[in-house]
Amino acid sequence: MAYKETMNEIKNRRSEMMTLRKDIRELQASIEPEEVTDYIFSTSGEDVTLTSLFGEKDTLFVIHNMGTSCVHCTQWADGFNGVLDHLQDRAAFVVSSPDVPSVQKDFADSRGWKFRMISHHGTSFASDMGYIGEYEGKQSFWPGVSVFKRDGDKVMRVSDASFGPWDDYNPVLNLFELIPEGSGDWEPKYSYL
Repeated sequence: MAYKETMNEIKNRRSEMMTLRKDIRELQASIEPEEVTDYIFSTSGEDVTLTSLFGEKDTLFVIHNMGTSCVHCTQWADGFNGVLDHLQDRAAFVVSSPDVPSVQKDFADSRGWKFRMISHHGTSFASDMGYIGEYEGKQSFWPGVSVFKRDGDKVMRVSDASFGPWDDYNPVLNLFELIPEGSGDWEPKYSYL
């Protein structure tokens, strides 16, 4: 197909995607929030509650990260690090993983991450939020994001989304999809040196 003809078709499909996104936003606005437990998490400092993570904000993003064992989760976290100031202008933001705080701190320092990290190790948080399942016969954590709002003394989950290689939260692979052969067999790495 000729370049201009193909690009016109792609433009039409992107327009359809924008309409679908609008429909999804309308559905999102109609969600009945669910109350959640005020979990206690470990950090490299003192233990913190889910409520305390809001700080002065009324909205909190909690990234469900699989930890140091997942290069894909590392790539997402690297990306969030770059937009952290923008995100924190509107909402509180933390990354949660099953790694113990000392492992989290060492790994975050090695990556230059600026965001706050919490450990859900030893809690039911990931399971309760739906971010733990079975993979190849073993229990496995899954990546994603949960969005919480404060409602007086209550914490309400108002949204969540799973992460996967071609989701809306992975700018690297989405840009690679503009290359005719897509991302091919490319996989993220911890280092490209």
